[in-house]
Amino acid sequence: MTLRIYNTLSKKEEEFVPLDDRKVRMYVCGVTVYDDMHMGHARSAIVFDMIARYLRFRGYDVTHVTNFTDVDDKIINRAAERGMEPLELSAMYIERYFEDIDRLGVQRADAYPKASESIGDIIAMIQKIIDNGYGYRSEDGSVYFSVEKVEDYGRLTGQRLEDMQAGARVEVNEMKRHPYDFALWKAAKPGEISWDSPWGKGRPGWHIECSAMCTRFLGETIDIHGGGNDLIFPHHEDEILQSEAANEKPLSLYWVHHGMLQVEGAKMAKSAGNFFSVRDVLKSHTGEEIRFYFLSAHYRGPQVYSPAALEEASASLRRLHNAYSELQSAIDTAKGDYDASVEAETFRKAFIEAMDDDLNSRAAISAMFELVREANKLLSEGRLSRKGAENLVAVMEEVDQVFGILPRGTADVEDRSGELVDLLIEVRNELRARKLYDLADKVRDGLKARGIEVQDTAEGVKWKRTA
Repeated sequence: MTLRIYNTLSKKEEEFVPLDDRKVRMYVCGVTVYDDMHMGHARSAIVFDMIARYLRFRGYDVTHVTNFTDVDDKIINRAAERGMEPLELSAMYIERYFEDIDRLGVQRADAYPKASESIGDIIAMIQKIIDNGYGYRSEDGSVYFSVEKVEDYGRLTGQRLEDMQAGARVEVNEMKRHPYDFALWKAAKPGEISWDSPWGKGRPGWHIECSAMCTRFLGETIDIHGGGNDLIFPHHEDEILQSEAANEKPLSLYWVHHGMLQVEGAKMAKSAGNFFSVRDVLKSHTGEEIRFYFLSAHYRGPQVYSPAALEEASASLRRLHNAYSELQSAIDTAKGDYDASVEAETFRKAFIEAMDDDLNSRAAISAMFELVREANKLLSEGRLSRKGAENLVAVMEEVDQVFGILPRGTADVEDRSGELVDLLIEVRNELRARKLYDLADKVRDGLKARGIEVQDTAEGVKWKRTA
């Protein structure tokens, strides 16, 4: 089996062959930190976390870099509204970002460079672009990239520059030689945060920061460059132009883009006011539930968000958790003689086949539910052996290295609530032993009303979540 990934650059699925054998260098465009992350940001973080995890699962040595844009018009304006320094505001939201992704079970990238800490690299790259004939200084001290100097503008979008110009509405800027020229360095405005440069005080343009940080941390040509498909134009298109103008090498072999999270047909965005913050959603859902919700859809397609859709996904995940819990218990209690090695291996192959097909987590999760159906059948028929339960648990935990949707085993709210249920069941057992059946039934009924079903079995009392 060979991993194939859809490449936005070629507009087709391609066999994944990194530059350096089993080493993979992946750069993902991160967030602009002027507010808390919303669920659209969460989808991006979880998708690329899944991709990095699967590459490692397949034996690749992955170096994953995600940047922070911590200097930007939105940050400057928000900081002014709150009476804060821009970098003070962005530092606060970077800290909150890490708190959020930790609760989502996102494994941290190997590096999180910031624009404000990369000014020297940015200035050096801009100077190379100018020296190579692709950049120019305007009268106000800004520096622009000249799109007319390149012959293949529009490689990601598949559109030529002259076609994009026809009928396009572009902001008039007399400092630019061409409407599609973009800023590499922005001349400082009065009272605005700025740095010294050969062209005067100013700050980086949006696109150049990623090119400079990517080159510094991963090299001039990388294996995977990723982000949301809203970044294809102009951000990633312009990254290609400026990186290759400076380094005279391809920027990335594979361009990987996920679809947008939508609310009522529109992209979820802070500017549109139609966003749900991760912090608010985590008040009523676990990180595993949010991960499961996103990974149940193919990463490249759009995904429609609603609280009802997330609740439906959460209910499905609870069924998966219940089956996993029963299999864990069966390791000690099962009495059958069937080792389920065929089912375990069939699922593992189905998982890899799905993920090798452009990282199809949706199909891979469907295969996991098929495994659960087989496991439930074996349990109900009494055929499963303790070794069989162990085999099924092991393969579920193996693939969960990629998904991160099974209970984490940490002292989170879910774990503490489970401990409380166990305590109440002990109380119920004691009440029954004392023949206080009315009170014991009251405990059972109270748990049932709160989504906990108590089952009295030959092996003892068991419980599972139903809501």
